[in-house]
Amino acid sequence: MASGIYPIIGCEDAPAMIEWLTRVFGFRRHTVIEGENGLIAHAELTLGPDAIVMLGSIQNDTFGLRVPREIGAMTGGVYAAVDDARAHYEHARSESAEIIQELTDNGFGLRYTALDPEGQLWGFGDYRPAP
Repeated sequence: MASGIYPIIGCEDAPAMIEWLTRVFGFRRHTVIEGENGLIAHAELTLGPDAIVMLGSIQNDTFGLRVPREIGAMTGGVYAAVDDARAHYEHARSESAEIIQELTDNGFGLRYTALDPEGQLWGFGDYRPAP
């Protein structure tokens, strides 16, 4: 049986986050379903041929979602494998991403980490987990 894991991120300003993730980290808009009042009901962004992250506007407490900057803490992050971590890092840095861990070779594939405007942790590297 095939399966996949697709991160879901709640955003205070999902339209701005979609623009930021595409401009800074190179994601591409795959599906964006707009809701009422300028909110995003559901969006899927791709990175490369097989990575997808889903996001949407935080609209109510149904799932208890809060952005990290609102609660002052992170409980996790998103890691994405990229073909050229150095080029990816240089581009993110040139777009003024808040780099938390500078580009390094730490021995297990994570090359750098950055925060998005709402405080979500993003890690990028060349390690591609396989079952």
